Amino acid sequence: MLTATCHCRAIKVEVPREPESVTDCNCSICRRYGVLWAYYGDVEVTLTAADDATDEYVWGDKTQKFIRCKHCGCVMQWKKFAIDAETWTGVNARNFEPSIIGKVPVRLLDGADTWEYL
Repeated sequence: MLTATCHCRAIKVEVPREPESVTDCNCSICRRYGVLWAYYGDVEVTLTAADDATDEYVWGDKTQKFIRCKHCGCVMQWKKFAIDAETWTGVNARNFEPSIIGKVPVRLLDGADTWEYL
């Protein structure tokens, strides 16, 4: 089990294993957040937060929400609104300790235009 935390440690995300790769997306929101996404099945991710510590941001077609810490502002995860056994979620791998993701390959995603990996 791997654990990621926000800066103030009010939110903890646990995943079952190291990601095979992480995605650096250049879409309008990901480039502003500066995140690296590690993908897991939604049922594999556990988010634990102090009372009233999370905030959500939803935009565009309103099918996806970004979960962040209300206190320190760290983006922790994105989730789809329609959840089933096949739904994937993104965990911000930058919240893991560098030793965990340091050797994981980074894939560049052109989310700003083609939605293809470069």
